[in-house]
Amino acid sequence: MSDAQTKALATVDARMPELSDWCATIFDFGETAWREYRSAEWYVNRLRAEGFTVEEGSGGMPTAFCAEWSNGDGPVIGMYAEYDAIPGNCQAAATQRAPREGLGFQAGGHTDPHSGLGIGALGGLLATKAAMEAQGIKGGLRFTGEPAEKVRGSKPIHAAKGYYDGLAAMLSFHPFYMLPLCNTVRWDTHCGAAHSMVYRFICDAPESWGMGDGAPIPQSHSAIRAPGASEALIAMFQMSKALRDSMLPHQGGWSISEAVLTAGQATADNQPAGLAELQYMLRTPDVEMAEQVTAALDRNAEAVAAMTGCRWERHWVCKSRPGLANHAMAMIVWNAMQVAGPPQWDDEAVQVAQEIQSNLGLDPMPAPFIDEMSRLTHPHEAEAILRRDLPPRQANSTSDDYTDMSWHTPLARFYIARPALNPAGAPYPNWVMNALGGIPATIDPMVRSAARVLSLSALRLLEDKAARDAAWAEFEERTGGGVGGDRWVAPLCDYEPPIHFRWPEYIETPRGRNWWIPSTMPGA
Repeated sequence: MSDAQTKALATVDARMPELSDWCATIFDFGETAWREYRSAEWYVNRLRAEGFTVEEGSGGMPTAFCAEWSNGDGPVIGMYAEYDAIPGNCQAAATQRAPREGLGFQAGGHTDPHSGLGIGALGGLLATKAAMEAQGIKGGLRFTGEPAEKVRGSKPIHAAKGYYDGLAAMLSFHPFYMLPLCNTVRWDTHCGAAHSMVYRFICDAPESWGMGDGAPIPQSHSAIRAPGASEALIAMFQMSKALRDSMLPHQGGWSISEAVLTAGQATADNQPAGLAELQYMLRTPDVEMAEQVTAALDRNAEAVAAMTGCRWERHWVCKSRPGLANHAMAMIVWNAMQVAGPPQWDDEAVQVAQEIQSNLGLDPMPAPFIDEMSRLTHPHEAEAILRRDLPPRQANSTSDDYTDMSWHTPLARFYIARPALNPAGAPYPNWVMNALGGIPATIDPMVRSAARVLSLSALRLLEDKAARDAAWAEFEERTGGGVGGDRWVAPLCDYEPPIHFRWPEYIETPRGRNWWIPSTMPGA
């Protein structure tokens, strides 16, 4: 290790009490996609206090940011934070099922957990900065705040607006526990493409349904009217489920999921609903497959709109590209992982896990954490296991929007194990994983390992010109000449940030701050 890398590791250890507190703070915010106001504000204030210049609302996204720091002319390394949670996963940092104080279970909660992702990345960033200052290393750091990852939101927008341009390299970290992508680096098979869109149905002329031209509506509650937007949403939901087998062949690892954003009025009357919105997320190996499914959904939307007396609109949430591999970058990070080591869970963490098992009526295990959580997996081994279930011609699998970064600079995508419990004969309730991601004793080892790997990798790139050159040579070869090359894929984002939809969020009323679904329901 270089002196700078030694300094970085010492900085991570010295700042772990702060990192632990910060991780708990973001976990407790539990804010969901496009509504991460407190989380983004916290990062902006923290980064400014650490000497970074910060652009708030980067890319036109209110909860995004871009932070910059320079130690003189030289290469600039990119890292980033995510901090969005998921609706319906509110869980306290506790060993039993309980929502966070003052909230119900339907509020937002961290599942991956992005709270640990962001603070692990911040720890690596600050350790790199400290080492650069101590050793006089020239260059800079760029740290972006990436909201709405769960809907693949910010990175395609940041990419299209140039926020990843000019970087020497990008380091992409994510918590993980699903084998084989645990304490390893992606090799060839990176994540695939994703399209997400909101179909909006509007019934703004119900009086025209079934009536002659110019005929008035009879003054009767039993008079015929257009079915309306709620009926269109239901028909779209059901039709697209029924026709899913005909959208693409049964291969390639593609999937569709959906969520209702808006459905009619809040009270019952015999007026047709004027507005309904249904969001879809498509995960496909390549862009062409995503476009095929989108075309099928468009046909369904047109048909149900005609059937229900509505008009329809499609609004983009995301269009992201499949990922681009870079073996030189992967090996830089893999070498750093071998120095940093995987997470290790101490006696306090074991006691927490055993208490969870006891509270579930299980016999506590002497070693409650999955063994692989504390072992490294070579990228070649992980790749071989990953390919077992994929067709030989399939280049990408699943989706994540980090992939958009990979078309602008050499990128490594790596995973550090988050805490997960050994199987106990039946699946654990979902709250268990969420709680383990918020309890300091169980999540801090992941944060520490991630920060170590990030800082070691960043400093290697800053100090080793040959390593940077090798990564860029591979990037230019894979893209057919770099950005704009013969095999380069340009940003797909041709839409404005989709921030104005009715995304679930916390609200302030005279009754106080609550989730949009009240924590106390009548009759509950």
